[in-house]
Amino acid sequence: MMINDPAVLAEVTAVFARYEAALVANDVAVLDELFLDSPLTVRYGIAENLHGSEAIRAFRLLRRSTGADRRLAETVITTYGPDTAIAATLFSHDSVPGRVGRQMQTWIRMPDGWRVAAAHVSVIDA
Repeated sequence: MMINDPAVLAEVTAVFARYEAALVANDVAVLDELFLDSPLTVRYGIAENLHGSEAIRAFRLLRRSTGADRRLAETVITTYGPDTAIAATLFSHDSVPGRVGRQMQTWIRMPDGWRVAAAHVSVIDA
């Protein structure tokens, strides 16, 4: 198995950046597109446990649409073969000093493109 094939890594890095831009802009359509449309998709958030794409979609529709600006740090994207990747990053908000967020996503290549199959977001004291 090839780890971090440059072409695959470039693809996942680009889709990760697209996801981040959609998150900050609260572009629900793009966020929905980038999560795997499946009852098996999981997203564990800061204050919610979401099982299935319908629950994730419902959460996105209720999420506040302002104040999502954040800074990323120590982002690591690793690909495993041509169809699987893990993205991990730390994030911070000026509005929440002294706290650091952690985000991990499992990306898989589907016929219609890269999709998040599992995600975990948490916040801890810096």
